[in-house]
Amino acid sequence: MTSWKQNGFTISTEKQYLDLTVIHRFLSVDSYWAKGISKETVEKAIEKSSICFGLYEGDPEKGEVKQIGFVRAVTDFVRFAWIMDVFVLPDYRGNGLSKWMMETLTKTSELKDVRKMMLCTNDAHGLYEQYGFQHLEDPEIFMQRKNY
Repeated sequence: MTSWKQNGFTISTEKQYLDLTVIHRFLSVDSYWAKGISKETVEKAIEKSSICFGLYEGDPEKGEVKQIGFVRAVTDFVRFAWIMDVFVLPDYRGNGLSKWMMETLTKTSELKDVRKMMLCTNDAHGLYEQYGFQHLEDPEIFMQRKNY
């Protein structure tokens, strides 16, 4: 298991500690990118993701835990990673926890040496720019297929 501890908070990559109810509620109700998503879809997305980071108040190894944040990635751990579903619950924002999650993800986790990371955001450009993310240099080469 990989975990990081700081000031009474823990980040863990152990999926067994994730609180699906907290994650689903935030994504389906509070997020702008996954509003209305089903619990089954969230569960499958977590199961199939290469790595997930749960942010907790307390220590999940000791059973004293409340999940307060989350981020997941689909990656080969070498050349590419797609970062998704990044959040910290509103009551815990403004304490540097989003920065700590991004610092952990980009500088000390298994993802730190991945050649290219990508993500999408409507409102957190300033946060992600602090960790090396930037606008696409050549968006015209990217393609997408939507299935909805």
